[in-house]
This record gives sequence, C-alpha cells and structure tokens, in this order.
Amino acid sequence: MKILISSDLHYPTINGVATFGRNLALGLAARGHEVMVIAPSQTSKKFKEVDVNHVVVRTASVPFMPYQNFRVSPTPGREVKKAILEFDPDVIHIQMLMWIGQATMKYGNKFGIPIVSTNHAMPENLMDNVVLLAPFARPINYMLRQYGARFHSKSDYLTLPTQSAIKMFRATDKMTVPMEAVSNGIDLVRFQPGQPDDAIYKKFDLPTDVPIITYVGRLDAEKHLPVLVKAFTEVLKSHKAHLMIIGAGQDAVSLKELGYELGIFEHMTFTGRVTEEDKQLLHQVGSVFAMPSPMELQSIATLEAMASGQPVVAVDAGALGELCHNDENGFLVEKDNVEQMAEGIAKIISDPKLHARMSKESMAIAKTHDLNTTLDRFEAIYTGVINA
Repeated sequence: MKILISSDLHYPTINGVATFGRNLALGLAARGHEVMVIAPSQTSKKFKEVDVNHVVVRTASVPFMPYQNFRVSPTPGREVKKAILEFDPDVIHIQMLMWIGQATMKYGNKFGIPIVSTNHAMPENLMDNVVLLAPFARPINYMLRQYGARFHSKSDYLTLPTQSAIKMFRATDKMTVPMEAVSNGIDLVRFQPGQPDDAIYKKFDLPTDVPIITYVGRLDAEKHLPVLVKAFTEVLKSHKAHLMIIGAGQDAVSLKELGYELGIFEHMTFTGRVTEEDKQLLHQVGSVFAMPSPMELQSIATLEAMASGQPVVAVDAGALGELCHNDENGFLVEKDNVEQMAEGIAKIISDPKLHARMSKESMAIAKTHDLNTTLDRFEAIYTGVINA
C-alpha cells in the first residue's frame, strides 16, 4: 500500500502524537509499504527528508504560541495538495485536526482517497496553557469538541488509543463513521528491563545508590508537574530518593524554581530533551514512574516505563486507569493529591518485594500493547476502507 500519514505534531517534537506517528511510519515502511509523512518543518522552511525508511514532507512553519517548543503550519494548503497529488496514496491516515490535518482532510475528500483519522486531542490540554482563556474554558472546550466531531465525521474510519478516550470524546452518539480503540503501541524490542552501565549515570549526573523516580514527557501546565515535585518533597522527609524529569516545555524554569524554593533541587535532575537511545536507558534507570497528568488519552511514556519494568503511580483520570491497575502494577491517586502521590511512591521504593511484584505486572500489561499488534490492526483498517 501507499500510505500517507499527516500530522501537525511529528518527530523530533516530543509528545505522544509525534512518537506514535513516527512509530507508525517506521513500522509500516519496515513491512514493505510505501510511506510518506506530511508534518511541520522544524526550521521554518519547507523541505523533504528521508527518515530511515520513509519520506517526510516538511511544510513551512512558525512557533505555536501556547507551546513554544512546537512548530505549526497555519497555511499548508498548497503544500499538502501538491504532496497528495505527487504521492497519489491508496489511503490517508490523519493524526491531528489542526491545519495540516484540515488541509489533508479537504484534499483527501476532494480526490476521493479513503481516510482514517485518529483523535489524540483533548481541548482541556490547550486550555491549561492559555491562562487568559481560563474563564471561558467550558464553552471553548464544548466548541472544540463539536469541531472535533465534525472533523472526524469526514473520515471513513476513526480510531482512538483507548476505550477511555472514546468515552472522553463524548461524540459517540453523533458519529456516523466506524469508531474503534486501537492502542498507540510501543516497540517491546526497544523497551525492556535491564541494568545500564555506569555511562548513562555519569552522562546525566545521576546517583547510583538511591531509588530514582522518573517522569518523561512535556513540561507544560496540563501535566500538573508541580504536584509531582511537591509529592517528592514529602517522600524525601522519610526516604532517600532522586527525581529525574525528562523532557522540555514551558514550565521547565518554574519547576526548577519550585525545587529551589522547597530545598530539594540537589535531589533533582532535569535532563531536557534526550535521544531515543538515552530515553531507553533512562527508563531502565528508573525505579518508579510517576504521571501526575489528569489528561492522558493513553500515555506512551507510561507504557514505555512499564515495559522497562517500572511500577507506576498515576492519577486516576483520563485513560491512565487502563495502564496503571491499582495495587497490581502501581497505585492510582486522586487528581492533584500530593499526599496520595507521595504515599504511593514511598510504598513502592521502601518495599523490595512489592516493587518486584508490581514491576512484573507492569511488564505483563505492557506486552498487551505491542506495536506489532497495532500495526496489524491498522493494516487491516486500511485494507477495509480501501476495499469499501
């Protein structure tokens, strides 16, 4: 098949949509399909590049104000139309409903090309980062959800990463296209438990004699990371530990300042952006993975941590309950409850037997999200919409 993937967020941007889009492209191309991705340029200018085994068409872009670490393409119509006509795909898979997604949907429909769309978006995530719009969050969220329903209704098949995501989509009664939960999946060959050598500890100046609590992802407001920092402060009152925060975002400086104010900065490491290779090793370094965000439609980072053998302490909101099974592979806690998050982390790092049991269960759950299973399902979906 000739498969076109379009996304307003794509590698090297760090977030779940970007990670999934690239994993999908790499996996499908490795299976012999001809794959092309349309995504924003990371240098502002349009160009083409080869990413391992597939072509990426980069459209002209500008910084996205709510997220300075993202770049978007607000007027990609001509570039998208040209790419579609030149590639002539058998099927299109749209990852985002922003500008590239809109243009791809428009021209895909116009040219009669079968379209699969995946919803990764939650309006609440945007509202948490636009403070001036906070008083109007409820009506804006409603309008964005209605827009999402109208957008995806123009596709031939809609997927979301979890059953919880389908419930949160709140549009099942209005959708006329088939809808299915398909996990984003992770590469279980890359993410496995192990004991990395001292080089990774030295590279990031990490201690080797205390448990390391990890977080991987964007450092932006909707992730509620101050809750994790405050919970870690409570953990340090009775346990020796270290907090490693991996990623970049608008809240990086304020989180460091919070660490200084709480007197715990010497027990924290901010790695910034890391390579995929280093991320694999850092997941193995971690003792417990903490996810304070209440707005996750799946959380690839949590899955990667679980596959690497980490128990999880996560907020009982969004889709995290499908990954973190309370008292089995970790603990679910109330949104923004510092005490509960601290208690969950402390229990795991202070009890080796509990840690071992939860680690084993995390790996077992992660195995049900093998990327190969995800690729199998999308190949079947693509074939179905093409035949239809």
